[in-house]
Amino acid sequence: MNQHTGFTRIIKAFGYSLAGFKAAWLNEAAFRQEVLLCIILLPIAVWFGDNNLERILLISCLFLVLITELLNSALEAIADRISTEKHPLIKHAKDFGSAAVFIAFAYTALVWGLLLW
Repeated sequence: MNQHTGFTRIIKAFGYSLAGFKAAWLNEAAFRQEVLLCIILLPIAVWFGDNNLERILLISCLFLVLITELLNSALEAIADRISTEKHPLIKHAKDFGSAAVFIAFAYTALVWGLLLW
């Protein structure tokens, strides 16, 4: 049974999240590149969005890319832990994660393209 409840559970969960961010930053070049891209694009989204709804759309799709990359990295870590041998199902799993990141980027390009041009 989980011994951590209430505020203690929230503090523990926050610590796990920070550990996840740190691991992603240290071990995943794609995550670092996407964070840097978000740092560049975030002020542009705030500046060029005509209203709060546009700003929310521009910013939220940037976060979607980061979320998808973190999930893809988690999937790859689990797949690598299960087996390092080449297996078609592990390749499929990794390819699915990569495709999800691609879709998040395509969605971001679509939103930014429609709202800014």
